[in-house]
Amino acid sequence: MATRREKCKYCKTGYLVSIEAQSITCPKCRVSVHLPHKNTSGGFSPSVNSDVNMLPISAGFSIFNNSILQSVASRVQQKVNDKVQRVQSLLREQALLPSLQEQKRAVLCGVSYKGHPKSLKASIGNVSIMKQLLIEKMGFPYANVIVLTEDEKDSSRIPTKANIKAAMCWLVQGCKGGDSLLFYYTGHASKVRDTDGDERDGHDEALCPVDYETEGRILDDEINTTIVRPLPHGVTLHAIIDTCFSGTLLDLPYICRVNRGGYYLWENQYRRHHSTKGTQGGLAICISACDEHQTSGDTTTFTGSPAGALTYSFVQLLEEEENLTYGQLLDAIRNKVHEAQKAANRGYPLAYHLWQEPQLSASESFDIHLKEFIIL
Repeated sequence: MATRREKCKYCKTGYLVSIEAQSITCPKCRVSVHLPHKNTSGGFSPSVNSDVNMLPISAGFSIFNNSILQSVASRVQQKVNDKVQRVQSLLREQALLPSLQEQKRAVLCGVSYKGHPKSLKASIGNVSIMKQLLIEKMGFPYANVIVLTEDEKDSSRIPTKANIKAAMCWLVQGCKGGDSLLFYYTGHASKVRDTDGDERDGHDEALCPVDYETEGRILDDEINTTIVRPLPHGVTLHAIIDTCFSGTLLDLPYICRVNRGGYYLWENQYRRHHSTKGTQGGLAICISACDEHQTSGDTTTFTGSPAGALTYSFVQLLEEEENLTYGQLLDAIRNKVHEAQKAANRGYPLAYHLWQEPQLSASESFDIHLKEFIIL
């Protein structure tokens, strides 16, 4: 049988493979490696999984023909999926992911965009106080709280698109009745043109990983598919999203509209798509920094140092108060955020347009004045 020599691009181990082989599992690091196909001229041509020239995903894409856009997007998504699989494989092999035996698991993601003109100063601190709350107050096992920031020494814990998606997959992997999951994100977000017709305003909301300019954003559709839809009966997911345009970032079917008198109404966001936006019987609840058309911000009002207005308010309330209902929690968070904004906007009477209103959304409706906020 004709063979050729190849080298693993991760551990650099050399080995012989069949000349017809398209992929192989490295005998040393156990990562699946895609091989180039041999062409009839005797050289090698790239396989379908080879790197493609990446383009930043932005509003500028609207100038392209839809078929070209879909083709590029498909190739980009394939590349990201391959990276996610490789990261997960490496994490399992190196035992970097914690055990799935514990009932409580969390993924905390903070993106600072170091060196970027729009870098964020509060993200690292936001993640730090959230982690402290979960471990010291909520009883999350230290090993079951995954942190992704640019300060992490482990490359698999940098908040790239592939690493964030791999961490989200781990969060729900093998979850069962009684499990309590939490996903936290602080960083930038943006709106991109909706391509599947499920958004009333014609735009998807999207998270911006640290490498979003080359690898692309993580759409709300992807987040819903990854950490909402798989939830079986008895599993509860809480998401705390401290970013702009975050009101519907999990694409949950219901968003809670509350007036100043405390009266509320659950609004169905996706009547046509309800069956595909919900869970498999579990419960998903999201507390977000603002409505889907609003921006959010950091503040120095609370401590003198930059902090996410939602994050700090959420953490402080849960450290000081117990037995809060969702209605009480949402109302108290809004009051604290408004207090910070009033302090920041003193002397700027036209700053009302920057107002942010924290939101509550869920996979199913419930009585927010009776249901207690509990992370079991």
